[in-house]
Amino acid sequence: FDFNWLTATGTGCFLAAILAGLLLRLSFGRMLGIFGKTLVRLRFAIIAMTCMLGIGYVTRYSGMDAVLGLAFTRTGWLFPFFGAYIGWLGVALTGSDTSSNALFGNLQRITAQQLHLSPILMCATNSAGGVMGKMVDAQSICIATAATNQVGNEGSIFRFLCWHSVALAAIVGIIVMLYAYVFPQWISNGLNFIR
Repeated sequence: FDFNWLTATGTGCFLAAILAGLLLRLSFGRMLGIFGKTLVRLRFAIIAMTCMLGIGYVTRYSGMDAVLGLAFTRTGWLFPFFGAYIGWLGVALTGSDTSSNALFGNLQRITAQQLHLSPILMCATNSAGGVMGKMVDAQSICIATAATNQVGNEGSIFRFLCWHSVALAAIVGIIVMLYAYVFPQWISNGLNFIR
């Protein structure tokens, strides 16, 4: 695991907050107090994000993605539909489409190759299905409730959004099945125009 502090998204936000405090002529003690109150307010969201990212890395580095990829070959011709739900699940667990791609991209590729489907299509399916899972991931819901002073309402927000998210992932799955079986000529084959 490699964590680059300078290129992390949070570093830019943190530096922007310090710069804003300086421009507003806040004292160092006042900025530190605001930072402390923010940490207290977001403590459960921070714990949830850390746990979800940990699950993603354990799954990937244990080789579980390759084993699951071979197991998903049992879905047969329906795999393009379920591939969208794999991406959906990845984002719902990790909170990030990028993390979902890192977690399940290899699984999608292995399964696609075993089923003689386009790995490019199935890896793209992981991203497209993942976008539909963003609205129900724990991190987004925790941060939204903390930012809007609705801590404790996470369950009702999740219940409201869950069926919308599942339905949208099903639509993505149907579109992917159309690409896989009806319009396979529309699937990109990578950068084959470079010789």
